[in-house]
Amino acid sequence: MPESGRATTTDDHIGPAPAASTRRAGLLVTLVLGGLTALPPLSMDMYLPALPEVTEALRSPAATIQLTLTACLAGMALGQLVVGPMSDKWGRRRPLLIGMIVYVLATAVCAFAPSAALLIGFRLLQGLAGAAGIVIARAIVRDLYDGVEMARFFSTLMLISGAAPIIAPLIGGQILRITDWRGVFHVLTAVGIVLTLVVWRFLHETLPPERRHAGGVGDALRTMRGLLADRVFTGYMLAGGLAFAVLFAYISASPFVVQEIYGASPQTFSLLFGLNSIGLVVVGQINGKLLVGRVSLDKVLGWGLGVILLAALALLLMTSGVFGEPGLVAVAAGLFVLMSAMGLAMPNTNAQALMRTPHAAGSASALLGTSSFLIGAVASPLVGIAGETTAVPMAVVQLVCATAALACFLLLCRPWRARAGQ
Repeated sequence: MPESGRATTTDDHIGPAPAASTRRAGLLVTLVLGGLTALPPLSMDMYLPALPEVTEALRSPAATIQLTLTACLAGMALGQLVVGPMSDKWGRRRPLLIGMIVYVLATAVCAFAPSAALLIGFRLLQGLAGAAGIVIARAIVRDLYDGVEMARFFSTLMLISGAAPIIAPLIGGQILRITDWRGVFHVLTAVGIVLTLVVWRFLHETLPPERRHAGGVGDALRTMRGLLADRVFTGYMLAGGLAFAVLFAYISASPFVVQEIYGASPQTFSLLFGLNSIGLVVVGQINGKLLVGRVSLDKVLGWGLGVILLAALALLLMTSGVFGEPGLVAVAAGLFVLMSAMGLAMPNTNAQALMRTPHAAGSASALLGTSSFLIGAVASPLVGIAGETTAVPMAVVQLVCATAALACFLLLCRPWRARAGQ
């Protein structure tokens, strides 16, 4: 495995970049990769405040307009499976630039869509193209870094991408104050154009030709099958996906739980949502700046998953009435602890999984991203299965997913055997 922290940045046209230049460009690369991973959440969440207006403008049922969100999410999940292997075959720059150009065009069409059907179709395309940013950003991190440096970089990336869900609805609400729902897509189109130009100008190729895969679809499928056959990689993938499902359950249920069951105002909900997101980002920075390099990644990951499980158990006991009526403060505290612990789990599952796959970082990144989205998409509808009078389903889904995540980590990754080799 290459030396930790050594970056080898090359470009098809300009040749190898000197190490000093790579270090000087570190902040810019961080911002670009952060922008790429933040763009899909922006695409989803900036649009949320406009849903009622879209329903009225396009004269469609609310359920139909909700499909514009489902289509975008499905595109992001499936697009990673396509773009990841493409980036292993053709390098990172070309698929990324193609994906960004398609994203810009699809988003521009959404801004002028005359019907719900057309909007749904191009939201699907927008998600498929936007997936390039997620999957290739992770693969680039794997190309540039190894070991603790990779874990630190993922934690830094979380600082940028973690802020996107916080500010996106606020930006969308402000856009709607001065224009209609189409203005949201105009802004996203402009953001996509800027990111595309920055990628084209400043982001060099990080996968040299000698490390690329020459095969086609069949070779890509064999590569993914080989990755899934790796017990340890699969353990980290499932642990990360199930932890992400805990996060999805929170996002899906928290507006209803906080506002409808515990009677908080929309402003209070926004404040609590923001505080929880800040907790996740801050703990992610503690992970990257203080823990990584001093404590083994597996140990930190185990702590994170353990805290998530305990917080989910506490939430289940509170919401089921074991401690009487806990009130909003106690439930909000449990959600804060649960969300903050994600900052220990999510960066380290990605780092540990990708550390095993220098030969196929794009395909590995695709499997990590797609599994997270799919597991989360399956888990999130279950939080409302018992109706609108209880928060118990949310806590049950979170506890089951957290328990399964810890079990996958312990049984498949077997961290106690890491020193002796798998």
